[in-house]
Amino acid sequence: MRILIIEDNEKLAKSIKKGLEQEGYAADYLLDGETGQRRIEANSEDYDLIILDLMLPKTDGLTVCKNWRKRDILLPIIMLTARDTTEDKILGLDCGADDYLIKPFSFDELAARIRALLRRPVAVMPVGLSRHGINLNSVTRRVSYFDVEIKLTLKEYSLLEYFMRHPGQVLNREQILNSLWDFAFDSFSNIVDVHVKNLRKKFAKNDGKKLFETIHGVGYRFKE
Repeated sequence: MRILIIEDNEKLAKSIKKGLEQEGYAADYLLDGETGQRRIEANSEDYDLIILDLMLPKTDGLTVCKNWRKRDILLPIIMLTARDTTEDKILGLDCGADDYLIKPFSFDELAARIRALLRRPVAVMPVGLSRHGINLNSVTRRVSYFDVEIKLTLKEYSLLEYFMRHPGQVLNREQILNSLWDFAFDSFSNIVDVHVKNLRKKFAKNDGKKLFETIHGVGYRFKE
């Protein structure tokens, strides 16, 4: 999952970004409302959730949120603010925000609210995935291969889940980078190839190369 943070306090924005990455998310941050609004209007498909500060330079969070909703951009939004009156909460929710968090807040609470908003109905986004002897639980993040638990890094886990949710589809490197790494990541890096190689090693019992097929000149495909 990829998250955009729009927060003018750069120290706080960096702290949230670091915490999210430790939780296994990809995250970017921007420091003003105008830039944030443009980023989402141009690249809404690249993100799964937005953390939006209420008081922002150039364009405030309420206006940004309203403008997105008018354009039918329906990404989940958590609004951050130092204002704690009932009226302010109502304003935030009425403009289209999905949740409202008052500063100062604990990162654990923010993470819990993110998880709640990112949940999908089981029929659309199943918690458990099982293919070719691999069993993955997206809640516990436990992965087993023919009933043997496999230890994965956060990025290896995220990449495996991404593959398992798109079986049989050819995924190019840019798609994978956009989904699992932050916006500023070097698209010419071989980081995707390195992680696929590591997955193949860890799932070599049934020939990992066949599970994670290389499509030369394009990217990769997970066996359907």
